Amino acid sequence: MSRFRSLWQASLNATKRAIAWNAEDLMPPTERYIFTFNSKEELKRWHLYSDSEYGGLSSASLEIKESENGLSGIFSGNLSSDVTEGSKWNISRSGFCGMRSKKFDGFIDLDAYDTIALKLKGDGRCYISTIYTENWVNSPGQEEDNSWQSFVFVPKDNWYIAKIPLGRYLPTWRGNVIDANLEMNQSRILGMSLSVNAEGGVPGARSGPGDFRFEIDWIKALRSTQ
Repeated sequence: MSRFRSLWQASLNATKRAIAWNAEDLMPPTERYIFTFNSKEELKRWHLYSDSEYGGLSSASLEIKESENGLSGIFSGNLSSDVTEGSKWNISRSGFCGMRSKKFDGFIDLDAYDTIALKLKGDGRCYISTIYTENWVNSPGQEEDNSWQSFVFVPKDNWYIAKIPLGRYLPTWRGNVIDANLEMNQSRILGMSLSVNAEGGVPGARSGPGDFRFEIDWIKALRSTQ
């Protein structure tokens, strides 16, 4: 009987070790690169937008250029609060620009991560980081992605790694925060964007019409807990 118990215990211990090894093998790495701006090929993954699509006068560009870190992305332009005279668009506000990634091939799963990190070098303005997920509104004609936003303050002139907990992203609808108890579907991420407005942001950040510029090295997901 004691021999049976010994064999049984040895088998149980081996099973526990196998489960532990498998869990380690299945555990994703503690960080995952989502975008790296170290090649001009990266430009093909993004498109620009601004209030100029609706009669505004703001403009933006995205380039890959040499920096002290090697190649990096430069998002720059000019924010204008003016509107084209005689525009057919009746826009309520102008003075915004953004860079939005093209949709991923399917989606990416960030369920194992809790933070978005961005390596940036900026101009003292406050930018907006947006995550797009699969639409949670199942109504006819409703095709827009679900969007989640958080402010990113980018200090002037020095490289800075901004870390934004995913729990800090708020659900939004066309730039306005939705007052609803919603939870981001981190397993169905469709894309991301970075944008800037002439007004708003965090206290102490530069604001108002005028030039804007930041450099970006990478965007990655982090897991701070094991």
